[in-house]
Amino acid sequence: MKTAVVGSINMDMTVTAERIPLKGETLKGDELHYIPGGKGANQAVAMAKLGAEVEMFGCVGDDEAGQKLIKNMQEAGVSTGHIRIVKDVPTGIALITVGENDNTIIVVAGANNCVDRAYVDSIKEELFQCDIVLLQHEIPQETVEYVVDICTGQGIKVVLNPAPARPVKQGILEKVTYLTPNEHEAAILFGNECSTEDLLKKYPEKLVITLGSKGVITCRKTGEILLVPARKADVVDTTGAGDTLNGAFTVEIAKGRDIESALKLANTAASLSTEKFGAQGGMPTLEEVIKEMEA
Repeated sequence: MKTAVVGSINMDMTVTAERIPLKGETLKGDELHYIPGGKGANQAVAMAKLGAEVEMFGCVGDDEAGQKLIKNMQEAGVSTGHIRIVKDVPTGIALITVGENDNTIIVVAGANNCVDRAYVDSIKEELFQCDIVLLQHEIPQETVEYVVDICTGQGIKVVLNPAPARPVKQGILEKVTYLTPNEHEAAILFGNECSTEDLLKKYPEKLVITLGSKGVITCRKTGEILLVPARKADVVDTTGAGDTLNGAFTVEIAKGRDIESALKLANTAASLSTEKFGAQGGMPTLEEVIKEMEA
């Protein structure tokens, strides 16, 4: 099965501190790291580490950061032949503060804004050779909607991870095969008019809501609510945990796994990723995940 990610590619500038500063406050940082990131690239690397054949579609700037990010993905096993290098535009950057087992993130899109319809048109024949496509919200909304339209029109499964949170047209929500918000993102998408249980029952085996340390929840087609609890982790850095979960879930669905099996493996992979520093560096291999599940 061939998988694809259409999304962002960033260089993460990560500062570690004893805690996340308050508004207007200055704290002394411990360390500064430049780490490959971007939700799209993170998810692609997670998928490759789990043994998937995955192609990354996106844009970087004609700069040192862009070169390093492409090389890093290649070394992880991601196909990068259709990533566009854009002149006179910087590679995307994420400014991350890590403290007290949590993080804050500010993203400067840079070349990610060049992942537009024209770019998608230039790579769509390659995209159509894939069995499943994973999308997120760090590229233009118009592009996300366009990819959903053309891929579902070709019968290709689409997983939309609607992060960072922003509203999505109802028609797009209906078209995607799987939708994977966290609780905050679900509230942005659907409002607070109905309970989580009612919302899940409206979209059985389609809507998957991640609950952080509580796990992940969905609804079976029988109407039964399915909660897959999180594995207890010795947390070092939560950056990239959600991307690991989405990448792992997409890989398992591409293999034809049922939703419960897919979520159990994805949950385990995500928890393992929090036990090491850095988004991509902490992502586990399939062997590591299976070993942990069998323990």
